[in-house]
Amino acid sequence: MKAELKGKMSTPKMPLRGLIAVMKTLRPKQWTKNFFLFAGLVFSQNLFNPPMFFRVLFAFGVFCLLSGSAYIINDIIDVDEDRKHYIKRNRPLASGQISKKQAVCAFFVILAVSLSGAFLLGKAFLLVSILYFFLVAGYSLWFKHFVIIDVFAVAFGFLLRAVAGGVVIGVRISPWLLICTLLLALFLALVKRRHEYLILENNGTEHRRVLADYSIGYLDQLISIVTASTIMAYSLYTFTAERSEYFMLSIPFVIYGIFRYLFLVHKRGMGGSPEDVLLQDKPFIINVCLWAVVCVVILHFEAV
Repeated sequence: MKAELKGKMSTPKMPLRGLIAVMKTLRPKQWTKNFFLFAGLVFSQNLFNPPMFFRVLFAFGVFCLLSGSAYIINDIIDVDEDRKHYIKRNRPLASGQISKKQAVCAFFVILAVSLSGAFLLGKAFLLVSILYFFLVAGYSLWFKHFVIIDVFAVAFGFLLRAVAGGVVIGVRISPWLLICTLLLALFLALVKRRHEYLILENNGTEHRRVLADYSIGYLDQLISIVTASTIMAYSLYTFTAERSEYFMLSIPFVIYGIFRYLFLVHKRGMGGSPEDVLLQDKPFIINVCLWAVVCVVILHFEAV
């Protein structure tokens, strides 16, 4: 009798555990990358425009679900390789918390919800959302296996986020903002490859075969090139912007942020997950907040 009662009491917990596992598969910590959608809103001086703000906020939610559905596909494809990774083997699918069948069902539901939300925001935004999904799906299936192309695929994912943020409110995004986004994304992707190469050592090619085509020296050289290019591009962007004499005040925060990130990579062994740096390192968080405040104040003052 007691065993039967205990069984009845435990059954409702199974769906809850499954939902929690699905939420983990969506990788909420990585949703911070979708803040790139707000770039167009901020730099077009519409941050305090309520209708536009809520449209971008809704678009942010759509991209969180859309990117989450792409992560599910990635985990389904990479389940065997993830089990060989010292961290990724703890993911719900790789660790057996959810089955492939459950993951596939969750994928179709979340994809349908996210694309329906994208449709409500307009055809242009829906198109960019579909392009983003196919890019991420293509990365999981093909792009990640080709040297250099793999990091460009990751970078274009960030670029499409910025484009989506501008499209959803119908504003023109500065080419300078796009090139800065692309370069910054390349920087993050290359640093992540370097971290994976060092951490996985001799077993790296078992988890990610493309690592065999990289080397630490080659990655460090690429990171140096992209680092200098990012700082230069952002500086030129501020030089050519209106009220450039004020906007240039944001340059030191960008330089410090990049230097701090490199410090965390080389001295603290971070860099494998950019979202962890953004959420855990206090000096980096403070610097990002100060940069955002400076940009908003300058742009708002200009608008007034």
